Amino acid sequence: MKLSTRSRYGTRLMLDMAEHYNQGPIQLGTIAKRQNIPVKYLEQIIIPLKKANYVKSVRGNRGGHMLARPPEAITVGEIVELMEGGLRLTACTRDPDVCERSGTCRAHLLWKEVTDAMRRQLNALTLADVLKTGAPGGACPGGGAGTGGAAASMDETGRTEE
Repeated sequence: MKLSTRSRYGTRLMLDMAEHYNQGPIQLGTIAKRQNIPVKYLEQIIIPLKKANYVKSVRGNRGGHMLARPPEAITVGEIVELMEGGLRLTACTRDPDVCERSGTCRAHLLWKEVTDAMRRQLNALTLADVLKTGAPGGACPGGGAGTGGAAASMDETGRTEE
């Protein structure tokens, strides 16, 4: 499974705003430079985040965007669910009726359990949690400067593995 660019960039956008929380509105151009994400892409990503009340905008000369809630009150799971249009490995984990085999499929329960575990893990992490443990400045270990490179994860000892 691979998260979409929308989820990865949306999370980085939110983490950048969380890192600069209580510093006033931030222009998307500033975030785009810091995160090495095209500003046009951020303009698209921020729309659903604003509609879902995760981000608020301030108009005017010193305007920009900022988190609508504290970083401790927004989970990574909320962002990913919004950006992905739901969080599921297979369509049948959300709606078993989409597959005629759901009632007899030996793998259905497996996909549902894995989806539920992934959702629990992402919902257990707030933006503040990630800022405490993540690389400073939004660096992506193993992923380059936002180019969607190899996915990296941390093992139980805290080492990064790809």
